Amino acid sequence: MTTGKAIHYGFIGCGMMGQEHIANAALAGAGVSVVFEPDTGMRLATNKRLAQVGLPPVRFVQSMLAVLTAPDVDALVITSPNHCHADQLAEIVQFAQKSGRALPILVEKPVCTSLTDAAKLKAIQTQYPAPIWVAMEYRYMPPIAELISQAHAGKHTGEAVMLSIREHRYPFLRKVNDWNRFNSNTGGTLVEKCCHFFDLMRLIMQDDPVRLYASGSQNHNHVQEVYGGKKPDILDNAFVVLDFPRGRRALLELCMFAEGSRYQEEISLVGPLGKLECSVPGPGRFWPATLGAAPVAQLVVSPRVWDDRNEKPLDQISGPQTLHIPVDAALLAAGDHNGSTFYQHQNFLGSVRNQAPVAVTLDDGIKAVTIGLAAEQSAKLGIAIDLTSGDYQL
Repeated sequence: MTTGKAIHYGFIGCGMMGQEHIANAALAGAGVSVVFEPDTGMRLATNKRLAQVGLPPVRFVQSMLAVLTAPDVDALVITSPNHCHADQLAEIVQFAQKSGRALPILVEKPVCTSLTDAAKLKAIQTQYPAPIWVAMEYRYMPPIAELISQAHAGKHTGEAVMLSIREHRYPFLRKVNDWNRFNSNTGGTLVEKCCHFFDLMRLIMQDDPVRLYASGSQNHNHVQEVYGGKKPDILDNAFVVLDFPRGRRALLELCMFAEGSRYQEEISLVGPLGKLECSVPGPGRFWPATLGAAPVAQLVVSPRVWDDRNEKPLDQISGPQTLHIPVDAALLAAGDHNGSTFYQHQNFLGSVRNQAPVAVTLDDGIKAVTIGLAAEQSAKLGIAIDLTSGDYQL
């Protein structure tokens, strides 16, 4: 699966998601030379992961600056906790301005966790001469990528009118020092988890939403947990409705205590010509062996069957067609995102080598976070949020 000149990454933070990036970087033909990871357990896990994927041990350094100045680093991967991203990006931009060395960056979502940090990133996004790519893995899940392609072609749906995204999944996993149990670190569930889906909505609808309303709560997950005398405050289920221009709309349905579902993500897109439906299984390591083989992703195309003008069934009807979209076993084993992290690295490496433009820009990342923050506020206050003016203007 290796293509092109070898690129060596420097990692800033290398916890659970960082190790998924390492495995997929190796499959995509990249190496890892330097890692800044303060946690001892994660450093041990990182070298174990490197050995598993056939990469040599890395140099662990004591600061982000040591990564930025390392001569054997060609690009940066930021997989630190959410609340660190904005300050780290600002520091990298400042370093580049002083040193003249600007390394391409792949930064995990969300790019920030507050409106203050979003404003900071907006101010610097034009000041960095190298690519900044926001890691929105869901774009690259093969079945979702196919749905996006079909939606943009318009052959089966026409202009998208109604978009529904359902994620029924497992609870948040434990992270270092349990940082992901609190809104102050994550931005809130509708930022941490759902910026992926708001990014997909913007991409599929090819527009920005103008208004949203959210309803969510913490009904089940983490309610018995206490850390440093504080109880987790993250939502574990929610609905979010977004209005798009020209009377179009999208719905997010999230439940984080429904890991028994056959499919983790289900996307439905309807237009005047028909419907597209995409179903994606969750991580294979969570699928019980007693249930047999894990499900395979699929895309269903359902054309209209009704003649509006003559008020009767159409004479020629193809009916729903199901396309199964299996993913290479090696890619499934390399992470929890249906092979998408590999394809993301392939595309990012193309950008690093000046073969392709940045597909997921810093602006895309900022907008996805802003929508998530607006949804958190809407759920908290029980009000609709205008996305065309005021604090949450896109």
